[in-house]
Amino acid sequence: MGFLDRFLPERRGTVFADSSIPVSSDSIVQIFNGLGGVSASGVVVNIDKALGVPSVWAAVNFLSGTMAGLPLNLYKRTKDGRERVRNGLATILHDAVNDGMSSFDWRKYTFDQIFTGGRGFTYIERNASGSVVNLFPLNPENMEVERDGLRKTYIYKSDGKTTVYAENEIIDLPFMLRSDGLKHRSPIMSNKDAIGLAISATEYGSRFFQNGGVPPFVVTGGFQSGGSMNRASDDLDAAVKKAAKDARQALVLPSGLEVKPIGADPEKSQLVELQRFVIEQIARVYSLPPVFLQDLTHGTFSNTEQQDLHLTKHTIRRWIEAFEQEINLKLFGRVSNRLFAEFNLDGLLRGDFATRMGGYATGIQNGVLKPNEARRKENLPDDPAGDMLMIQGATVPIAKQMSLDLEGNQDEV
Repeated sequence: MGFLDRFLPERRGTVFADSSIPVSSDSIVQIFNGLGGVSASGVVVNIDKALGVPSVWAAVNFLSGTMAGLPLNLYKRTKDGRERVRNGLATILHDAVNDGMSSFDWRKYTFDQIFTGGRGFTYIERNASGSVVNLFPLNPENMEVERDGLRKTYIYKSDGKTTVYAENEIIDLPFMLRSDGLKHRSPIMSNKDAIGLAISATEYGSRFFQNGGVPPFVVTGGFQSGGSMNRASDDLDAAVKKAAKDARQALVLPSGLEVKPIGADPEKSQLVELQRFVIEQIARVYSLPPVFLQDLTHGTFSNTEQQDLHLTKHTIRRWIEAFEQEINLKLFGRVSNRLFAEFNLDGLLRGDFATRMGGYATGIQNGVLKPNEARRKENLPDDPAGDMLMIQGATVPIAKQMSLDLEGNQDEV
């Protein structure tokens, strides 16, 4: 039983036998596009090979891990604003989406699929009264999306069966949709040439330093016969491997033999510069500042801090908005509902201690934040006198502050 099989829901809807795949040109192209594609560098690119590139691995894991690590809370609208809900669906979204998967694992898996294959699907299981009881992630490779009139239909094929889901039963998060609004684009396959270059550079670097760090070379000397040339080659090959194994710093060559390297060294071939360029290209694909791919080549104290703000404002925020709107639409429908789900971004925007304290002070002194609201953000207990708005002056409750009447006289409110 596969990992996801434990979390798949009981089959529902119309079930029928899988039809055979027609051997047509379109079908063959679709099959090979799923397996991968040949890049301009001649390397076959697929998801598994792309994840072998450290910068791709870092980008996918950083983004999906960040999205999974943010608290996902459920709120209800009240006449005074909103109030957090702490049971029922709130437990599903915040803690565990089903009996075998935590909310963190669900969101990590979903965004892993989005940032690799380009799409993530989740089935919403409801009871007889229509309440959500479980969320089950589905394998994107087994899903087809079609249009029935103006509505989408999700066709899921697994274990020789096909299940048809309505669009309000599936949480659907694509990286980028194609023009038909049904198919999607994979960030890896859409950028296969850039990723193929990264794979080629990684493989070339590995081959470059094989045999104990000695690059390819040619042996010259006064060989008397073909047999003596072969013996000299075998002896030298064994000597190189033994030197690498024993961490020796020198090779002993027979008299008359000379070793000359062939090919180019990493510096002359600009291999180091190429690796840095690859990191920048992958960062562009995922809208990530390079510092989050562990590239501090051009990093300074000031621009690194600005890149951190850029990440939150222009990358994380975009995916949070897409995720929130999709789950709110599919869980609660289009009609205005008292309930809504929302990520808590305070952890990403906290900043350093001095900046946080300065922000809290400004908010409290200008009647924006209550002292207890600031204390809660720092995981501190409420203060008995901390539930009143303050205003700068003597920093006392607003109700105690003096104000001017129309005649210019001071009266206590």
